[in-house]
Amino acid sequence: SRIGSRRWEGGHTLTELMITMVLVLLVMAGLMAAHMFGLRLFEMSKTKLGASDDARAAVSHMVTEIRAAKLIRIGTGNASSFTEVAVDTPQRGSAIQVYPTTDTNTFVRYFRDTDQKLKRVPSGVASATVIASAISNQVVFTAEDFSGTILTNNENNRVIGLALQFFRLEYPSVSIGPGNLYDFYQLRTKITRRNSLRPRSVRAS
Repeated sequence: SRIGSRRWEGGHTLTELMITMVLVLLVMAGLMAAHMFGLRLFEMSKTKLGASDDARAAVSHMVTEIRAAKLIRIGTGNASSFTEVAVDTPQRGSAIQVYPTTDTNTFVRYFRDTDQKLKRVPSGVASATVIASAISNQVVFTAEDFSGTILTNNENNRVIGLALQFFRLEYPSVSIGPGNLYDFYQLRTKITRRNSLRPRSVRAS
């Protein structure tokens, strides 16, 4: 009886073996799920960082030109024409014309074209350069006051608002919408001209 009890203690029943296998499978499934979640999170982070870098690089030159401009006009336009927003109407539109000097014959125009691309064209140049693609919003540029209210005139100290709403990211190529990595992706910034800032008074001590 002693030998039989030892053999019984050293063996495993079929039920115990099945429970062990189920536990091992559950642990492996948990590890695989955590690994897949980590990969998806990594791809989302990589896409977001890549998109942010590309968007920042795309608009950095525009920001520099607007900040250094002598005159700025907001309206609608394309590669060959520009129409400024009328007086006493909200200063917002799909295009902006930036004048580096007081000479109105020399300018740089940024506009959202009908192919949903933001483009740049200097005066005297026929072809435009693509700055950003896959832009869904029509109103890209606004002129605002310090509190964010859209102005109805060309105030000297106005703030230029830029809003780009993307429905697709290019680098890396990712679609935005249901079932994809993002439901919504937007780039917003505000720019103030250096020339519009009044010099601060200096107190003598």
